Amino acid sequence: MGTSPHLFCFGLGYSATFLARRLLAQGWRVSGTCRTPAKQLQLTTIGIDAHLFDRDRPLADAPAALRGVTHLLSSVPPDAQGDPVIDAHRAEINAAAPGLAWIGYLSTTGVYGDRAGGWVDETSGLQPSGERGRRRLDAEQSWLGLQQPAHLFRLAGIYGPGSSALDTVREGRARRVVKAGQVFSRIHVEDIAQVMEASIKQPDPGAAYNVCDDDAAAPADVVTFACDLLNVAPPPEVPFAQADLSPMARSFYDDNKRVSNARIKKELGVALRYPSYRDGLPAILAAGG
Repeated sequence: MGTSPHLFCFGLGYSATFLARRLLAQGWRVSGTCRTPAKQLQLTTIGIDAHLFDRDRPLADAPAALRGVTHLLSSVPPDAQGDPVIDAHRAEINAAAPGLAWIGYLSTTGVYGDRAGGWVDETSGLQPSGERGRRRLDAEQSWLGLQQPAHLFRLAGIYGPGSSALDTVREGRARRVVKAGQVFSRIHVEDIAQVMEASIKQPDPGAAYNVCDDDAAAPADVVTFACDLLNVAPPPEVPFAQADLSPMARSFYDDNKRVSNARIKKELGVALRYPSYRDGLPAILAAGG
């Protein structure tokens, strides 16, 4: 990895910034992109060299921004036109590839589509149900098509400090929507970071990893558990057919599957810190979150 590891993150969102903070604490240099000057200033205050980027505003000087970078991560989601990072900067990333020890791309378990509650692993066929999943699959193929293929991290539902069922309950936004047999996988943001760190230490370009915990569960059960932790009464159950959900929220219920995380344990040696929401939510609460 050399004496001065340098991570560049396209899209310093929740998960990427969590990893960035951990690496900064280990002496890494971290730079990357965000979309607003306010976020740029915020990132600068924690030691991250932030550049403005979106589809309509490519990096002002991509070769300079990527000079000296040893590790590259993208968490930028695809849009209707494709992957904004690949579309804007494929040539510059390929030019930097000889100096890169690792490339990562944050994807989603949505690429597997619906399995009626059955299991999927990284060898399962990719058959996304909706438009969002199809865009993700196309983006994965773009990142695999680079001069150095990216590592793909297929993330389940992300939660962590400031972004969990505890917050939705406190803010009065929690709902217990019930759809018979429906389960979702989820993952604590801290475990996402440790999976990526493990991959950085054991590069396998082109590998895909499911990043989820051991406890696929009905979303209503998670809300009930969060309410119990906060000593508040849970909201009433609402049958899915009667739930007034946004198209985005409703799309999450299109897929029902259990996701195997055996590969991250076997190949990367990961021991999840939070193997269930029953571990993760109490830890967030105990830490003041």
